[in-house]
Amino acid sequence: MAFKRILIAVDSSEIGSHATLVGLQLASALSAQVGFIHAIAPAISDGAWIAVASPELAQTTDEISQVLTTLRGQVPIPEEAARFLPVGPAVESITGAARDWSADLVAIGSHGRNGLDRVLLGSVAEGVARYARCPVLIVRK
Repeated sequence: MAFKRILIAVDSSEIGSHATLVGLQLASALSAQVGFIHAIAPAISDGAWIAVASPELAQTTDEISQVLTTLRGQVPIPEEAARFLPVGPAVESITGAARDWSADLVAIGSHGRNGLDRVLLGSVAEGVARYARCPVLIVRK
């Protein structure tokens, strides 16, 4: 299978930055297009979903830019790369973007939680691996 489009889940954690670097290195080696995604969880108030305020959205955009700027010295980052900032649950947002963008691979970091932490916090990487229509590269420390 040829990987022509790689969607990389970006966050500002150490493992998220490492996963971004690995995804970019793979894309560079395969001459694949790159897309970046960072899902923004909507705020919950009184049992209702509400939209994310624009300052929070701007902060998230800045986080992604900071991660990419930090990695720019280590690997080329295409300026024309697609960027997705969906508001919604992370698993659904990432798998939906991968489907809509026709990604051939999703690269995502995993914090390696287990036991009670995994039950309480869930695993975005596991959910993406379970529901994505394309292969998923889970990057650990």
